Amino acid sequence: MKARTLRPRFRAGIPKCPTGIRGLDEITRGGLPRGRPTLICGSAGSGKTLLAMEFIVRGAREFGEPGVFMAFEETAEELADNVGSLGFDLSRLIAQKKLAVDYVRIERSEIEETGEYDLEGLFVRLGQAIDSIGAKRVALDSVEALFAGLPNEAVLRAELRRLFAWLKNRGVTAVITAERGRDHDLTRHGLEEYVSDCVVFLDHRVINQVATRRLRIIKYRGSVHGTNEYPTMIDETGLSVLPISSLGLDYRVTRQRVSSGVPALDKMFGGRGYYRGSSVLVSGTAGTGKTSVAAAFADAACRRGERCLYLAFEEAPAQIVRNMASIGTNLDSWVRKGTLRFHAARATLHGLEQHLVAIHKLVDEFKPHSVVMDPVTNMTAIGDIAEIAAMLTRVIDFLKQRRVTAVFTSLNEGGRAGERTDVGISSLMDTWLLLRQDESAGERKRFLYVLKSRGMAHSSRVREFRLTRQGIRLDGGARPGAAR
Repeated sequence: MKARTLRPRFRAGIPKCPTGIRGLDEITRGGLPRGRPTLICGSAGSGKTLLAMEFIVRGAREFGEPGVFMAFEETAEELADNVGSLGFDLSRLIAQKKLAVDYVRIERSEIEETGEYDLEGLFVRLGQAIDSIGAKRVALDSVEALFAGLPNEAVLRAELRRLFAWLKNRGVTAVITAERGRDHDLTRHGLEEYVSDCVVFLDHRVINQVATRRLRIIKYRGSVHGTNEYPTMIDETGLSVLPISSLGLDYRVTRQRVSSGVPALDKMFGGRGYYRGSSVLVSGTAGTGKTSVAAAFADAACRRGERCLYLAFEEAPAQIVRNMASIGTNLDSWVRKGTLRFHAARATLHGLEQHLVAIHKLVDEFKPHSVVMDPVTNMTAIGDIAEIAAMLTRVIDFLKQRRVTAVFTSLNEGGRAGERTDVGISSLMDTWLLLRQDESAGERKRFLYVLKSRGMAHSSRVREFRLTRQGIRLDGGARPGAAR
């Protein structure tokens, strides 16, 4: 399968400085304003220092632009230790003259004793650091610590303007971090956002006892930019931003079919299975066999030599592998071969946004042909129906852009096996399989039928559904229905 690589196209405008941060360059239409200052603001723990450091490090490593990181709160050794887990080797970059890290100690008590404080010494020190490596990028972390010694508001404003003007005159692309102010103000002094050419706001909030991170571009002089709140994630590779503005209904489709993994079920679709790149919903009450259908699909994908990503939100991978082996589905062999990858996590481990970013990252890295999400209804523990539907819409659009065939399982609670789902996503699905259980003559039997399948003829018969040691069996005849 050839996946179409989406490369954002940006209009000509002011010069841009790419950050190299996943998703951020797309939101900003190419990066931060080159040769101008950008303000990174947010509350404690939102990721301001990390974004600033990543901008400097990626500039040095990926774009050949040396950078200076000037810190006022953490020493060079502390910074190196903090970002070392992300694979950022500051010592190596410093030895290669690609990075200069300078810690400036500012004591307010000493300033109050002398009564004198201005930025001349800073300009000299920063200028020397820039010249020593020919820096093109500068990060100052943070502006509160820098101006801690200025009790006079008028002097503070004047010095702040002078700092931004000095950075512009040096022609460096600068990022300055700032703490969020009180009463929902962007910054503590209320001036930084007005003298900055670009303002990026980072937010770290807790909803339903689950932490979520988001990013928003407040302003960007001379450039169009994304204006929404974007999900972000911090992991072992750094900061990731999900540019949801790139998703939509502009994906291409194919007439190629892929097997469901159950020959009798394929016959219900004219003997050919699902459309490649389509979305398939398998819903039913507990114990109807939803995971078994999903596992059969994953097994069939791997048998074709294709990669499959299995996102498990309810069972551990080892448990899924063991249980599916009891019905003749050997998933362990594909795991060992590397064509099947499990990603298991409780839904409550992260917020919806972080799950969304994680899915994007896994798909980008593994490049699967097929994806299984089992079950999507576990997301109800961390969001309401509207939020879950919005998140899954973005997942579906993202997968369709890459022609990834996706199977989603959905649990119908309370013994209800009706033609609706608990997460409100049935209208998003191209194909919908409904599983149910009925009791007859003292025996419970499983049944399966195709509720809908867009663009293809499909059976309208209800088939008895059995789980055997040789796999899934469907009993009863199948009669083709009208195409939809």
